[in-house]
Formats: sequence, C-alpha cells, structure tokens
Amino acid sequence: MIKCHLSRLLGEKRIRPAEIHRDTGINKGTLSRMYNEKIVRVDLDVLDKICEYLQCSVGEILEYQANDPDNHSG
Repeated sequence: MIKCHLSRLLGEKRIRPAEIHRDTGINKGTLSRMYNEKIVRVDLDVLDKICEYLQCSVGEILEYQANDPDNHSG
C-alpha cells in the first residue's frame, strides 16, 4: 500500500492546502484527496510542484508500506 503524508508535512510546515492551490494552481480536489489519503493516482507534474513548493522529496510525501498478509480484504 502507498501512504500519502501530505497532511503531516503541511501540519509541520503550518501550510494549508488552499495555499498550495493558490501558489501552484494544483487542483483543489487533487490536494484534498492527497491530504485525506483518498488519492488513487497522482500525476508526476503534481508531485513535482508539491516537492518544489515544500522543498521536499517524493519519499517524504509518499511511502510504500507492505500489505499485511493477515488482511484478506484486498
């Protein structure tokens, strides 16, 4: 599973998703889905803009976590 840590990063930097939207033009819905970990896919240009804006790496936003073999729901 891929975890999105955008909400944690924004909290640490005291930045609201609306500020990123205003400054980068990234779609509000995309930012909201990332923030709430509801995103299914993300364009590389969106990741690039977020990384540039937050001065961070992709690995600070997205993290791979191995699926739990005991969880048979998916």
